[in-house]
Amino acid sequence: MQRRNSRWLIGTGLAVAGALTLSACGSGSGFGGDTADSGGELTSDSTEGLNILIGSSGDAETASVNAAVAAWSETSGTDAKVSVASDLNQQLAQGFAAQKPADVFYLSTDALAGYASNGSLLAYGDDLANKDDFYPSLVSSFTYEGDFYCAPKDFSTLGLIINDDLWAQAGLTDADIPTTWDELAAVSKTLTTDSQVGLALGGEYARLGAFMAQAGGSLMSEDNTEVTANSAENVAGLEYAQTLLNDGVMSYASEIGAGWGGEAFGKQLSAMTIEGNWITGAMKSDFPDVNYTVAELPAGPEGQGTLQFTNCWGIAADSPNQAGALELVEQLTSKDAQLTFSEEFGPMPSIKSAAEDWKSANPTLVAFLDGADYAKGVPNVQGAADVTSDLNAQLESLKTGDAQAILDSVQKNLEALLK
Repeated sequence: MQRRNSRWLIGTGLAVAGALTLSACGSGSGFGGDTADSGGELTSDSTEGLNILIGSSGDAETASVNAAVAAWSETSGTDAKVSVASDLNQQLAQGFAAQKPADVFYLSTDALAGYASNGSLLAYGDDLANKDDFYPSLVSSFTYEGDFYCAPKDFSTLGLIINDDLWAQAGLTDADIPTTWDELAAVSKTLTTDSQVGLALGGEYARLGAFMAQAGGSLMSEDNTEVTANSAENVAGLEYAQTLLNDGVMSYASEIGAGWGGEAFGKQLSAMTIEGNWITGAMKSDFPDVNYTVAELPAGPEGQGTLQFTNCWGIAADSPNQAGALELVEQLTSKDAQLTFSEEFGPMPSIKSAAEDWKSANPTLVAFLDGADYAKGVPNVQGAADVTSDLNAQLESLKTGDAQAILDSVQKNLEALLK
């Protein structure tokens, strides 16, 4: 296995701490250039500036978004101001309640339905000049009742993170990187010692749900119109995870003294973890001496599967300058802009046209982007976040629990939302 030190992975973490020095905007910055006309019938008051509200992972993201918006503002002639929320969900809700929402803002998958259903959001997705460039699974995540509401700004997937040194010490090679459930169980057993467990992860749907996807399951259908939580496929996925837990070759991070899978991995309490590409930032800042490799998650009985996590650029239906907001979003989701964001604070581009350039710039992280081809999103129906929270509480005791009973309760709760 090729040894890779996390210190070499510059600018690839979603949880970057500390500021990065930014190059001047303009030619070659990724933020200059023309924006496309929307062609839609949108409100357009050229005297109105734009207010942009974001939730930031740190100084690097804040500076990068500010630079991108400033470059667009200079080119377009439209004033634009970026504000960083201390509590994005709360401040969004307050803005809408006061009838003074930001014009453009970060919007999570689980918040979409609530704002879309009460008319707060502009459904502008079909007006985007680059609408066909977004990964279909991301478009699905921001489609509500048949309308594509907002442009996915970036995304993350889950991968298998392997400690190179512990792997080699166990006598494993590249040929042993697991590609099936049986192989994952086998290497997890080989890597488990008195001082470490083979595999550790967070005991929550956002990690264990990958096993469900590999078994061919999901909590809801792709269009979020049918609940499929208690399917035989989902039960099989959880029962596989349950077997690993009971065999002692996989542990929840909380069980071995860590707050999340990345910490368990960084402290070498586990030889492997299942995490998203945000782990690279934590490894770089907190565990720079740990050498690791990122691989695609092993396939289950129905093939490969992973989960995806994303946000979009929401536009308020009450914005007096919807046309300007759309132009800004088109620039922020352009190929050059997204590749610049990736370089400066780590997210993966949400558009297919940027894939090869991103892979060339991030050769050790290709497995994360390869997962886009088979990634499944989380439910975006109103109230799904509360159901997921309840599921997470039940998954804490999966080791001794009843997978079918857990998923039956999720089925009931999600069906109630659709009614």
